[in-house]
Amino acid sequence: MAHTILALHCWASAGREYDVLRSLLRPNVALLSPDLPGFGQQAVPVGFDYSVRAYADWIAEYLRQNSVSDFTLVGHSMSGKMALALAARHPARLRRLVLLSPSPPAGEPISDDDRAALLAAHGKPEEAEKTFGKITRRPLSATVRANVIADNLRSSPAAWASWLRKGSRESIAELMVALKVPCHLLVGEGDVAITPVTQRELTLPLLPAGTPFTVVPGAGHLLPLEAATEVMQALN
Repeated sequence: MAHTILALHCWASAGREYDVLRSLLRPNVALLSPDLPGFGQQAVPVGFDYSVRAYADWIAEYLRQNSVSDFTLVGHSMSGKMALALAARHPARLRRLVLLSPSPPAGEPISDDDRAALLAAHGKPEEAEKTFGKITRRPLSATVRANVIADNLRSSPAAWASWLRKGSRESIAELMVALKVPCHLLVGEGDVAITPVTQRELTLPLLPAGTPFTVVPGAGHLLPLEAATEVMQALN
């Protein structure tokens, strides 16, 4: 029976951040990696409020529309929080949850100065370039670099700002008591966006007991691109 991986991208990114991972999959595994509303080429539904719960609802509808069953859910950074919100609802035939540098369920520790700087950076190529350099540690090709920067720049203003002002602060900690699906938490050793210490202190304690916690040597925040092999190992 075919198995599906639903892989969700990080903030200011798009579904193609999983293209490297896609090339490593076995033939009987399907990878779905949609652009989330307001990012990439994904339109925003009428009345969408950009909350973590609204994104979880959108992902659930995406699963329904694509008749997905027997699946693994992958959430990266921003979407890790959305994946947790969805997984706590026990969607049918969800086998496991793989979290890549997820935004902590109770709120992401971003300083006021950093939040203001990120808000002001929207749509500025020089800022997108700087962000790429800051959050990556392993070498990436010029093509990958160009794609990451392009996806940053095409993020909609509303999706960009709403995550910084609301979504990153939103707490779904109360939902975590209902989380029963097996999880695996990975973070890059050199991740300065959401550090290994932050993940150990703010995310891991809210996951099911015994959840594996893997620190990926030499990697930064963009694990699907920097560490596709290690992500693949967590999925096997």
